[in-house]
Amino acid sequence: MRLSLSTLLPRLGPSLGLGLAFCLAPVLAPAAWAQDLFSPAIIVNERAISRYEIEQRRALLDVFGTQGDLDELAQEQLIEERLKSQAIAAAGLRLTEEGSQLALEEFAGRTELSLDEFLAVIAQQGVERETLRDYVVMGISWRDFVRAQFGSQVEVTETDIDAALARGPNPNEGVEVLLNEIIIAAPPERAEQAAAVADEISRMRSISAFQDAARQVSALPSREQGGRLNWLPLSNYPAPLRPVILGLAPGEVTAPIPIPNGIALFQLRDVREAPFSAPAVTAIDYAAFYIAGGRSEAAMSEATALQSRVDTCDDLYGEALGLPPETLERVKPPPAEIPQDVALELAKLDTDEVTTALTRADGQTLVFLMLCGRDYEGTEALSRDAVRGQLISARLAGLADGLLADLRASATIIYANQ
Repeated sequence: MRLSLSTLLPRLGPSLGLGLAFCLAPVLAPAAWAQDLFSPAIIVNERAISRYEIEQRRALLDVFGTQGDLDELAQEQLIEERLKSQAIAAAGLRLTEEGSQLALEEFAGRTELSLDEFLAVIAQQGVERETLRDYVVMGISWRDFVRAQFGSQVEVTETDIDAALARGPNPNEGVEVLLNEIIIAAPPERAEQAAAVADEISRMRSISAFQDAARQVSALPSREQGGRLNWLPLSNYPAPLRPVILGLAPGEVTAPIPIPNGIALFQLRDVREAPFSAPAVTAIDYAAFYIAGGRSEAAMSEATALQSRVDTCDDLYGEALGLPPETLERVKPPPAEIPQDVALELAKLDTDEVTTALTRADGQTLVFLMLCGRDYEGTEALSRDAVRGQLISARLAGLADGLLADLRASATIIYANQ
């Protein structure tokens, strides 16, 4: 008997089911690895991940029906778990045997099976009890560590709750996505070459290969981070793009998306249910301040100086005094009426944040783009305590993501086949 995605995920519930479907991935070890399963495959800060562990994780996650670039996603998951375990150990935290047992029983219970029944099912797929235990205990331990590490730093005010209640929930928009991005400049004289490069990138399934490509060809500032974006609500993106993104498996890339003088591509890294469901956006208020010179050093310097002088969109009116009327454009259209390249940049911004990723006039004019705010559809009454808990969870998740990124950046990671 094998638990399929269709039988397992409904029992696990929407939150865990979505996380398993998109966040986890099995790994199919190369045949040569079978010669010595207990030799190191990856070393993370002098701690080894064995080939046996990778095969066991593959077998476990295969039960969950995971899709995507299986080799890379599984290895990334195990690397992150090593980093997490080192941070947890350094803090002197450890889950008790009783706590581990309860966590395993709760996990199995979400499938409406007892722990023994669940272990019997995964054993038929070659998964050891210790493999499941390591997987479940790490999740619980990391959650407790994050709360202990950052709990005192997270403050949710009554104003924060009022703002969240004003936004209101929308059950159809409660999804966040973790993407990599590339925009290839494609002025008319380079359009054919850019299209060929974009077509090649769109066939990639490796996250590291896509990020290498972003560093080489992307015209966006995010190229310095391999095109990596943080978690963003799916509702921030243009409506036609949302089903395209949700249709991707982790590691897959969108088809090339034409935008003015460029081509955009997005790679899915992960999907999760949002800690607080985002409502539908009815209008987006934004300002565009146009600076002559495109991405020249002088124009970029002017944009930097402008950003240091303005805190809100209203401040731009003072900056535009005495300049031609077309220097500043402020509009508040519904999302469907926003140019696609502008919409893609606005998706990454919070209120009063700025991007200078776009140009106009064949690259001769730099766009200083500032998000002034978003309007949302009507709200319904929510428990203030529930909203407070959701906001705390969201902020803890953000702090945890930042810590993990720092741990990864400072880690020494060695692959045995390199």
